[in-house]
Amino acid sequence: MPTTKTPRPTGLDWPLMKNNIAREDLDAVCSFLQQDDPILTQSKNVRAFEEEWSRWLGVRHSVFVNSGSSANLVTLAALKELHGSGGEVIVPTITWVSDIAAVLHCGFEPVFVDIDPRTLGMDNAQVLAKLTPRTCAVFLTHVLGYNGLSRPLLDGLSTRGVPLIEDVCESHGATFEGRKLGTFGRASNFSFYYAHHLSTIEGGMVCTDDPDFYETVRMLRSHGMVRELESNGRKWEYIEENPDLNPDFIFAFPAYNVRSTEINALIGRSQLKRLDDGNRLRTENLHLFLQHLDSDLYRTDFATEGSSNYAFTLVLKEPDPGLCDRVMEALRANGVEFRRGTAGGGNQLRQPYLRRLLGPDAWRAFPHADHIHYYGFYIGNYPTLDRDRILRLCELLNGLAGGRGGF
Repeated sequence: MPTTKTPRPTGLDWPLMKNNIAREDLDAVCSFLQQDDPILTQSKNVRAFEEEWSRWLGVRHSVFVNSGSSANLVTLAALKELHGSGGEVIVPTITWVSDIAAVLHCGFEPVFVDIDPRTLGMDNAQVLAKLTPRTCAVFLTHVLGYNGLSRPLLDGLSTRGVPLIEDVCESHGATFEGRKLGTFGRASNFSFYYAHHLSTIEGGMVCTDDPDFYETVRMLRSHGMVRELESNGRKWEYIEENPDLNPDFIFAFPAYNVRSTEINALIGRSQLKRLDDGNRLRTENLHLFLQHLDSDLYRTDFATEGSSNYAFTLVLKEPDPGLCDRVMEALRANGVEFRRGTAGGGNQLRQPYLRRLLGPDAWRAFPHADHIHYYGFYIGNYPTLDRDRILRLCELLNGLAGGRGGF
């Protein structure tokens, strides 16, 4: 008697993101809330999370704020307070808008470079070529879990005395030369939004080994108040210089209120315990995806050494509008959510806020970023993603060559 083969389901039901917050994280919050009169605003758990994160990352100081975008903002504001504004900051063409917005808000001039197609980060050679006496910093994004650093870049910046700021919002735990990203620059920024490697609902972190930078960020986080300083010596300097002011209400800078809460910190502390395991699974998923993609159709030569993947990078090898349309149609038909242009809306020079600043054609100078804008996608990756689903997605994508169906 012949057997009936059960047809394989075609729908993959693959959302772009999945909530990283687990039951154990919520239980930690519930236990905290059951205490008598718990303090909910920034207090002991925020400090404990900062210390635990610093130990995990390998830095001396961390400052917890209410978002990764706020981390970008107070980092650039600290650079401005310590070094003055009006100079240039070299920035990526593929990044999240808040990096460039922070540069603009703090009075710096953004100078753009194209991407390295193997990392989606800044072309390191172009960065070095665009250094001038007006360069105040290089603000480099580690995109979707890939390392964007090289030894020539680090040596070149060190020789010229130009500070590096690392945006590690999508790359928690990724490494270069055996060290975690976020430990190489003057400061680094992390985001703990929704489905990032670690989530605190909303949240971000500024990390540094520089005590002056750290103290400045602490004040900028909370209205510029001197009482936020950890250094008693610096506190007394401000108090002695301002004898007419209440020592508890001396405002050193025109700053912000970007503090976070005890609840967010509790969730972060709970998640930190399983961050390394989650990162390992994400990386295994990425390798499986790239190993089974058709390298004649899609880029599979990404620089994965030390990576800690946030989302799968699906990039057409050549500009092919027909294949691009088939990819998008197939993904939609199979319930696979995606983002074209990767995170942040593709080539930032095409966005209205930069068109107004730099003109309508500035994007033309960055062809690699523009290829990602039209022919690059990211697809969700999370620790719970099963192997079979990844293989089925690759089979679907590989069947799209030359107009073949695939779905």
